[in-house]
Amino acid sequence: MSADAAFSLLNQPVTVDYTGKVPVEHLDYSYIEKCEDVKYLEKILRVLRSGDEGIYPHLIQFCESHLEKLDPRSRALRKENPVATSASLSKDEWSQIVDELRTWREETKRTETSLKQQSVFADLLNENMPPIRGSNCSVPLCQTSGPKEKRNSSKRFLPKDYREWDNPVGMCLKCLVSMILPVLTQEEKLLLADREKDKGNEAFRAHDYEEAVTYYSRSLSIIPTVVAYNNRAQAEINLKHWHNAMRDCQRVLELEPGNIKGLLRRATVSNHMGNFQMAAEGLKMVLREEPQNAAASQLLSEIEKKMKDRQPEPQRKGKKILIQEVEEEDDISNAEKTAEQTACPVEPSQPVGGEESSAAPAERGDMGNAQKKPHGRGDGGPHSEFNNSHHGHWRSKGGSSDKYKLSQDSKEKVANGTSKRGSTASVQADQSSSGKGTPVGGNASETVNLDAPCGALPPPLSRLKNEGNLLFKNGQFGDALEKYSQAIQGYTDSGIDSPEDLCILYSNRAACYLKDGNSQDCIQDCTRALELQPFSLKPLLRRAMAYESLERYRKAYVDYKTVLQIDISVQAAHDSVNRITRLLIEQDGPDWREKIPDIPLVPLSAQQHRKEEPPSAEVLQARAEKTARDAERKAEVRFTALKQEGNDFVKKGQYQDALGKYTECLKLKPEECAIYTNRALCYLKLERFTEAKQDCDAALKMEPTNKKAFYRRALANKGLKDYLACSSDLQEVLQQDPNVQEAEKELEEVTLLLRQSLANANSPNKPRKTVPITEVEGDEEMTPNSESNCRGEDITINLHPTDAYEFGQALNAARCSGNTAACADLLASIAPEMLPQFLSTQLDGHTISFIMQVLDSHLLERDPSLVYQHLNHLHTADRFSVVLMLLEKDERRHMTQLFEHLSAVESTEFTKNDVQNLANKYI
Repeated sequence: MSADAAFSLLNQPVTVDYTGKVPVEHLDYSYIEKCEDVKYLEKILRVLRSGDEGIYPHLIQFCESHLEKLDPRSRALRKENPVATSASLSKDEWSQIVDELRTWREETKRTETSLKQQSVFADLLNENMPPIRGSNCSVPLCQTSGPKEKRNSSKRFLPKDYREWDNPVGMCLKCLVSMILPVLTQEEKLLLADREKDKGNEAFRAHDYEEAVTYYSRSLSIIPTVVAYNNRAQAEINLKHWHNAMRDCQRVLELEPGNIKGLLRRATVSNHMGNFQMAAEGLKMVLREEPQNAAASQLLSEIEKKMKDRQPEPQRKGKKILIQEVEEEDDISNAEKTAEQTACPVEPSQPVGGEESSAAPAERGDMGNAQKKPHGRGDGGPHSEFNNSHHGHWRSKGGSSDKYKLSQDSKEKVANGTSKRGSTASVQADQSSSGKGTPVGGNASETVNLDAPCGALPPPLSRLKNEGNLLFKNGQFGDALEKYSQAIQGYTDSGIDSPEDLCILYSNRAACYLKDGNSQDCIQDCTRALELQPFSLKPLLRRAMAYESLERYRKAYVDYKTVLQIDISVQAAHDSVNRITRLLIEQDGPDWREKIPDIPLVPLSAQQHRKEEPPSAEVLQARAEKTARDAERKAEVRFTALKQEGNDFVKKGQYQDALGKYTECLKLKPEECAIYTNRALCYLKLERFTEAKQDCDAALKMEPTNKKAFYRRALANKGLKDYLACSSDLQEVLQQDPNVQEAEKELEEVTLLLRQSLANANSPNKPRKTVPITEVEGDEEMTPNSESNCRGEDITINLHPTDAYEFGQALNAARCSGNTAACADLLASIAPEMLPQFLSTQLDGHTISFIMQVLDSHLLERDPSLVYQHLNHLHTADRFSVVLMLLEKDERRHMTQLFEHLSAVESTEFTKNDVQNLANKYI
């Protein structure tokens, strides 16, 4: 080799092989110096550093320096720094680090010790009290309880609020806390409040919401914070204590206006209480601050829907009766009563008077039934406690007892039983929610007028009671309690003798106490009411609920059983008895019945055995008419929404989705002509001409002059190659409106097609009775004339082809006749892996488009897996990529639509990712 040849060989560009092993000759100074490929130099450097070919420090350094010149930021030049230790630091630096750590540890211990020494209960707790969780104080062994004091480990007591501690130790602790809190620093109070709040959080996470409420209440009694109020409101929401939750939410918004959680939780409570306006306003404030808040958006849409549903029924409020104020002590006249009964007809299934009035919200109208509202005969029946709510309102300003005193004449009337309000025997104290005149206590022969005033209360006291009833129905339990207390005080000052009325007042006030969580006062008022009227249903039920809330399960069990003796249909009592029975078995064991107090025997005169009467024919007819009106109104709203959705889909070009909406519309209103024409348009866009023609025919039966139906039927006939019928329909359109330019253009085109078809039909070279079907050679496509000839005869489609020739004949026959159902059966009968072989000589753009249409309209609903398998093999056919490039815009749209529908199907044989990967080979 000459010197020039050798020099030219050295100057040739270096060819790099990244896949193989680095040759030994490349580990050389000259080669590294000439190499300009950064990636390959990094590979050489890794080989040199590995030591596989030997250790050459100078060569490694030379390679690193050359690589640094080419790419200073190369990852191969990075070197890991070892972890710093005491040996890698100077003595002064290490001493400084150690001193800082030691100082931090001493300060932490000192702070912790001082806080424990200043603990609220560390030195001041009673000797018999157990230690606080988390503290270091312990009870000496000598002070532990003896063996006689056996503790039932199976029973778990809930922590109580300070105001509920009625034992000596609890009272002592309560006084202790009240003495200690004022002397604590703000930091200590905050620490104690946070501890109680954290305990509440633990209970909340354990779904023990009652315990969480108690701990949050303790935290708030030390320092009221927004977080504690918010947490307690959420716990109350989970317990469905809507009014308590509302108070907490209002307190949060007072402390921090615009609090997002407070607004959201107040909206949730308002939604359940029926105050949709307040809920909507709060949610709008939340969305102004956080427009992406999904929970607020969803709740706002639900509330707006409820408000919209309530708007078409404004007449429900019109059934309330406006009673004028009565100045004298006389009651309303019989004419007013008759007018009220006429204006407010009450069906047997609706609540009649009583506390469970239909005018009050569902959460407020149960009048203190804290557990479950009685069902069946115990739900919403006639109660005497609020039946006199039509006496009018008495607006009083004060609390002077003179307003409740009666004149001498009135006292004499009451004493003699001549008052127009009726004697005290006219209404019993508390009826069951289903009795129609049978008194709860007293003689069974006495009858009750459900619309008559109750007892012998004078007008001022009666108005106070009515105002309390109205306040209770509106959820203002504190104000209602004040009204009932004023009425009770006025009753005492008046000196009248009507135990029935006084029983009702005590029972109503007990309901207010129960709603506010004051179980002790509720029990006292119920006991007074039962002393006045033994075996009254409502005081017994409310006292039982109060006992249960205080965990006095034995007394609650006795009251619930007594309620069931009076009226066995009170479902709330049945549920509570079952619940308490389980608790007593856990608490007292198998002998729990021996520890239950004696259950009183209810006399027959107080037991209720009302048999419900069947509704009258008029009532049944009224119900049926109302049901029909409601169904018609809902169907109209549903129809309008579906039609609008269908129109929107058409505007977006999603004709398959619009087709489904219009079909649902026709199920609701099958006589709506416009829906048939709209659906016909969708069928035309999807090239389903037979269905389009059927819809147009149906529209023309309802409206014989419908211009859209004629025009769209003409397009359907054109797609079906029925040019004569198409021409007739287009002429009908132009006869109705000569200015329709689209019809003129279509008529010209159809006239040419009709002439061509007639010429081909009359040609002697192409007899009408025999139509040979030949295999298409090469890229030759079937012309429109040949397709029309195919339609000239009934062609039998072979659904079980054995080779490509038979499959091609069957496919062409189905495509010529537009028989998509037959093509679907043809594709379902062959194996997907055979489809590319059968299409080897028939593949063109029209064939692919027709197959896509058949798969989308027929096979996708029947067998999505088969559609996926056909698509998975179809793209492997010969000339597929070439034909795919020649597809028109509409044909590509059909293909895209098919893959969209297939990806929406859930299947175990393929995933959305599989469909997307397959779509990339088509689109």
